[in-house]
Amino acid sequence: MAPGPSARSFLERTRAAKKVIVVDFGFLGDSVHLVPALWEIKAHYPEAQLHTLSAPVGAELLRLAPCVDRAWAFPLTPKSPAWWRHWGILRSLRRERFDAAFNFSGSDRTIFVTALLGARWTLAHEAGRKHFWNHWLPVDWVGPAARRLPVFEQRRQVLAAGGFALEKPRFDLCVPGEERQWAEKTMADRPVHFSISASTPVKEWPLENWIALARMLTQNRPSIRMVATAGSNPREQARLTELAKGAVGARLLCIKGLNISHLAALLQCCRLHIGADSGALHLAAALGVPTLTVFRRYDGLTEWMPVGKEHRQIITDCRCMDENRTDCLRARRAACLASITPGQLCGQVCQLLP
Repeated sequence: MAPGPSARSFLERTRAAKKVIVVDFGFLGDSVHLVPALWEIKAHYPEAQLHTLSAPVGAELLRLAPCVDRAWAFPLTPKSPAWWRHWGILRSLRRERFDAAFNFSGSDRTIFVTALLGARWTLAHEAGRKHFWNHWLPVDWVGPAARRLPVFEQRRQVLAAGGFALEKPRFDLCVPGEERQWAEKTMADRPVHFSISASTPVKEWPLENWIALARMLTQNRPSIRMVATAGSNPREQARLTELAKGAVGARLLCIKGLNISHLAALLQCCRLHIGADSGALHLAAALGVPTLTVFRRYDGLTEWMPVGKEHRQIITDCRCMDENRTDCLRARRAACLASITPGQLCGQVCQLLP
């Protein structure tokens, strides 16, 4: 990563900052990977207030990070107005008079919003894209990070390029006491967590495979309890309802409508998280919960895979990704993931939970 000449002195020039903001419009997984960089910023500006601006689900997650003083939410759902129409939020943010701003994604939308906040100094990641307006903005640019690194480490390396002396990465999310008490009362015998949905159907393991896995674990390992969850998304809730109907007789508890803090509390009570390529995977890993994930192979997969021997993956080649096909997208079902059998996952669970 090659920083520009001025980026190398960014920290030195901004040490007196009293109010700092990080702009990142990622959703749950992206926001989890942002947390280690936020701890670094807080450590280097210990007297400053640290704010974040993210999608609503990201703001929910970032409120669990003690290093964040205020997590602002920027509506980004399909029904929300275009980003440039959120003048009320932008005006409120400009009134905060931020001294320094950070942008790790480098996307055009987040760069423009960051510029509109009016911070005196901005450090931003180029993310491989250069436009003619880059030189017009008052931004210290850092070149693209190595994609072989985990996403959270890529963000930290942007700070290193700005003169930050990095410590060991940390997540250290703090779940509120009320949610912890709810989870401890609801969960029994440290269950295995099923995360059956993802942001798109082509990232999901088929529902019939989940049903077969629940039955198989109940039969082969009757001591193991399972819990499956869904958020407020209607499609996720419908999948959970179908899972409950199909897995009658399995030792499976289904819970709908969880917000992020309740999901985090539940995960902390679990022995293992099983799921697809989704934000819940990254939340589980950040909370120190072992994971077992089904992935379809794609360019850049390694940067999103949890690090550590307690995290296992079953990865299948994806014809749609390899040949630029849309078959599975049209069918709303990933044929490659369907080829991963319930028996394969059951075998891995039995190894992980002897």
